[in-house]
Amino acid sequence: MIDLYSWPTPNGHKIHIMLEETALKYRVHAIDIGAGDQFKPEFLAISPNNKIPAMIDQDGPDGKPFALAESGAMLFYLAAKTGKFLPKGIRERWQVMQWTMTQMGHVGPMLGQAHHFLQYAPEKIEYAMNRYRNEANRLYGVVERRLEESKFLACDEYTIADMATMPWMRFPERQGVEIDEYPNVRRWRDGIAARPAVERALKVLADRRRPQMSQEQKENLFGAAQYARR
Repeated sequence: MIDLYSWPTPNGHKIHIMLEETALKYRVHAIDIGAGDQFKPEFLAISPNNKIPAMIDQDGPDGKPFALAESGAMLFYLAAKTGKFLPKGIRERWQVMQWTMTQMGHVGPMLGQAHHFLQYAPEKIEYAMNRYRNEANRLYGVVERRLEESKFLACDEYTIADMATMPWMRFPERQGVEIDEYPNVRRWRDGIAARPAVERALKVLADRRRPQMSQEQKENLFGAAQYARR
């Protein structure tokens, strides 16, 4: 049994997808990041960087509970645990590493910034909006070119690299991207979204999302609350 501490965000959905695809038994504990649950001592004990998702594998490597945070590390751990979605061939395996790290280091942070400055920032800062809109389109172009030569991101089979990246590209309009300009990305994204396990995963905690955020929730997500010493 895996205890998953999560919220319905792109980073949370990565692990929801992996757990559904592997059919591992898990139970979800909602970490309401708008309410500040990520700052509670009990969550910090398993996620020192106060970010979701995090998990405790009750049957860890030595048969004892094992806590792990950081979505990329969690994907590799779950792939190693189950022997699924991480090719055995050395070339393909390192390509999975490359494209998963591309998501962790570029796609997630940059599309997140585009989303923030285009949707949430209280001031419309033209420089920031243009910078991250342009970077979002550049990254969609990187993925588009890759998918011209490969069925999936890392290789011709579905892997954790696809699970890591697809949730960030579900709503391109929020990132200043016109998806019709990237037909390979759209084909790849829509194909993954149609998988039954992914459909189930995207419903995890979906009923907990709010259409609008209060000032307190914005403070917990974007304001001084996240910078307090703990």
